[in-house]
Amino acid sequence: MFANKEEFKGAFLKKLEMMCGKSFGESTQRDHYFTLGNMVREYVSTSWINTNERYRMAKGKQIYYLSIEFLLGRLLHHNLLNLGLEDVVREGLEDLGIDLNRLEEAEPDAGLGNGGLGRLAACFMDSLASLDLPGHGCGIRYKHGLFEQKIVEGYQVELPEQWLRHGHVWEVRRAELAIEIPFWGNVEVREENGRLAFRHVNAETITAVPYDMPVVGYKTDTVNTLRLWNAEPSPYPIHQDILKYKRETESVSEFLYPDDTHDEGKILRLKQQYFLVSASIRSIIRSHRKRYGGLHSFHEHVGIHINDTHPVLAIPELMRILIDEEGMGWEEAWQITTKTISYTNHTTLSEALEKWPVRIFQPLLPRVYMIVEEINERFCQQLWEQYPGDWQHIEQLAIIAHGEVKMAHLALVGSYSVNGVAALHTEILKKREMSSFYRIYPEKFNNKTNGITHRRWLLKANPLLAKFITEGIGNGWIREPEQLSSLAQFKEDSSFLEQLSQIKQQNKLRLAKRIEEQTGMMVDPASIFDIQVKRLHAYKRQLLNIMHVMYLYNRIKEDGNFQMNPRTFIFGAKASPGYYYAKKIIKLINTVAEKVNRDPLANEKLKVVFLENYRVSLAEEVFPAADISEQISTASKEASGTGNMKFMMNGALTVGTLDGANIEIKEKAGDENIFIFGLSADQVLNYYQNGGYHSMEYYHHDERIRQVVDQLTNGFFPDTDDEFDPIYDSLLTENDQYFVLRDFSSYVNVQSQAGKAYEDQGRWRKMSLMNISGSGYFSSDRTINEYASDIWRIKTLGIK
Repeated sequence: MFANKEEFKGAFLKKLEMMCGKSFGESTQRDHYFTLGNMVREYVSTSWINTNERYRMAKGKQIYYLSIEFLLGRLLHHNLLNLGLEDVVREGLEDLGIDLNRLEEAEPDAGLGNGGLGRLAACFMDSLASLDLPGHGCGIRYKHGLFEQKIVEGYQVELPEQWLRHGHVWEVRRAELAIEIPFWGNVEVREENGRLAFRHVNAETITAVPYDMPVVGYKTDTVNTLRLWNAEPSPYPIHQDILKYKRETESVSEFLYPDDTHDEGKILRLKQQYFLVSASIRSIIRSHRKRYGGLHSFHEHVGIHINDTHPVLAIPELMRILIDEEGMGWEEAWQITTKTISYTNHTTLSEALEKWPVRIFQPLLPRVYMIVEEINERFCQQLWEQYPGDWQHIEQLAIIAHGEVKMAHLALVGSYSVNGVAALHTEILKKREMSSFYRIYPEKFNNKTNGITHRRWLLKANPLLAKFITEGIGNGWIREPEQLSSLAQFKEDSSFLEQLSQIKQQNKLRLAKRIEEQTGMMVDPASIFDIQVKRLHAYKRQLLNIMHVMYLYNRIKEDGNFQMNPRTFIFGAKASPGYYYAKKIIKLINTVAEKVNRDPLANEKLKVVFLENYRVSLAEEVFPAADISEQISTASKEASGTGNMKFMMNGALTVGTLDGANIEIKEKAGDENIFIFGLSADQVLNYYQNGGYHSMEYYHHDERIRQVVDQLTNGFFPDTDDEFDPIYDSLLTENDQYFVLRDFSSYVNVQSQAGKAYEDQGRWRKMSLMNISGSGYFSSDRTINEYASDIWRIKTLGIK
């Protein structure tokens, strides 16, 4: 693009004048950002066009990854890094008095996701392009994405997130490729040429307009596409109340997660899901027809992967198109569909396995519902042949039962591959949660342990560590992250370990500065940074963490001889707007923080920080600074986790349960380099199955627990009245569903062990190094290579 910084500066200044109509001296930071962003997007456009042409000429199989979330974060710096332009651009901007890091802050986070699901999808997009694999993303262009979180008097307050306020430099609107999506109406059935034909009539249509974003691979000519659909009014609406129709239409792509505690929200959520899959599949089919004509070989050239149950309507929608529009018989359509669609399950939580009331589903999607009914009828007939007379078993496995459509069951029946996202998770699916389906379809089930893109979470987020690693083992790890294992050779090198520790300290100073800017609070960078950042949910047990903080505070106040390493507990989490209990835990964390941080007797040893509005750009500062990574979910509940991998890759030590990918982290880092506590998954599942857990016993028999639990309601926190009664009741009256009290003692003990280990800095540094050394396995490049070879059967289509 630019031979040197002088060439870049000239091009930048010329582009700025053309775009903004003003001189450089009059320009603002936003002008600089949009100028540079447009230069980068225009630069990749040739490779983008060439990539699509290369795929077209190769006529190989392409994968389309359908996800309701893509948590992209900022893209400017990431794209410069992947294009190999970071150094020349940074130097050129410096000459102009512009700091690239400050300039990056002009870009809003593309907050099109809520947590691990959406961030995983973004990491997968990066790996597909970087590995020259023909894979594209399909999602929704939410106007507001996830809400912006403010903490007001300790409470979470949600504000609309305005990431599109000033436009989005990376997207290209493709209005000519818009698609009409029908809802409501009814189905006409008639006979044509000796077969039944179905037509969806009197439908209310919504226009899906694609906005394409380039997905730039790391130092490769491959630029894949992320297509995000925007909901707009149809040019020919049949709705009589035009303003109401416009409002309802635009709401489909307005917010990431509508509140679905009432029917209106449920309808909107189901609309979003069908809007995504119908627009995406019809767009994919349009491209396929251009190349190959008919759809009889569709599955040979196209793979559609559904990321969790949200896009599972892809199955009946593809069937609808093959039968109603292509004129295929059921058997051929079903064979093509079940050879096209693969499915990733992301949860063992029954409440997260979506079910839709028939009374909502049928009128909203009348033709699709007919197809789901037929799939269910045929599946139940198959079950009857396998389990004759066992109505109860058939009822449990049916796709439609008790007035509900079970989306996970539809995904299991209609896809050719079902994968879990960590070894433990997959075993739980096979042996417990989906054991009946596993007995029917054992060949479908497989494991693909999640991964993260090390290019964002190490190379970009932690440049000091990345440079140091390259100096030690060369830069081959950037292409082949498992080369990080070579770092183990330095585990006895005290000079190397000392430098590693200094890098950690610089990253802690950077985060301490961010904390002061955001909260006004000064924290000690020499203290242990003990961090838990993730979605706020009861099973992730932020409650256990803050109860441990309360216990430490009690010890400091009551025991003059109590010694502990100074520790800064850092939380970052958003609770879903309708998740009342999770919001109470946020309030508790902030209430504890206020009490601890204002107490001069405690705050030299103990600080508590809640970072509001946790997001990707903030995460990039958090992970490199962590000493301790809190991965303390109730065993069997966290499918995988990816934050645990990001912390590990940046040298933090895990305090965690044997849950999700923690088990594989333990294997890769070594048993001696991780702090494990608490119930195992088998023990938890045994309690759920057979009973035997009584939280009140732990409350009565452990004085530490009793003191902390009582402090929730006995006036220990002034002016809170009955604020924390729901938490108190969940632990005692409701028998502590996530075993917080059962694991409390074990957690306190392991935290004490971690504190003692930190006192031996030589040992701690070695443990940190061994975590980084073992983290290469958790690159999304490894994960995507496994998907490509084992599930999708796609091949690299890069330029030789």
